[in-house]
Amino acid sequence: MTDTQPAAGQQRRAFWLKHLHQWHWISSAICLVGMLLFAVTGFTLNHAGQIEARPAVQTRHATLPARVLDKVRAAAPAGAAGAARASETRAPVPAVLADWLAQALDIDASGREAEWSADEIYVALPRPGGDAWVSIALDSGEAQYENTSRGAISYLNDLHKGRHTGAAWSLFLDAFALACLVFCVTGLFLLKLHAGGRVATWPLVGLGLVVPVLLAILFIH
Repeated sequence: MTDTQPAAGQQRRAFWLKHLHQWHWISSAICLVGMLLFAVTGFTLNHAGQIEARPAVQTRHATLPARVLDKVRAAAPAGAAGAARASETRAPVPAVLADWLAQALDIDASGREAEWSADEIYVALPRPGGDAWVSIALDSGEAQYENTSRGAISYLNDLHKGRHTGAAWSLFLDAFALACLVFCVTGLFLLKLHAGGRVATWPLVGLGLVVPVLLAILFIH
């Protein structure tokens, strides 16, 4: 009986080691590139004040044809005609306007929400690493487009924050967070299994907890 108990314990240990190592390396492989990205952008975000951004601004102008302008006016939502600039009516960009913007100004406004007032349509076009907008004067049909790009670092920082990145990137962030959780939890269990032969294991784990807690208590107010 005494011989079988150690053997059973070794088998259980081997079983858990095998599966934990498998989940650990799979999750680490999935997280590798994302972790590098988030580590680098964590540094750039922490030093955003020291990293200069030089925005590049582009502007374009065009005028809606009369037939397109008439259709846009006809598509105005109820209440837009009396809305002041400070209290716009929100409604989707009409398909006819989205098609014209794509052809004339190379702007993808399909499915976007516009702010309608009595004399203007304003469409915000935010994106990672920059901002853009287009406005259409409902009296003259003049369209003004401005696009601001803040560079690659700003783009990567916005990916880190999930700023204006859309549903697909949001889903990726959720999956990435889950993979990181698996990576960390399996790593914790592997530490536990190997801690017997590594005296510094738990002091180092404790240090990783105590240092940020002390910093938060002592220096963050």
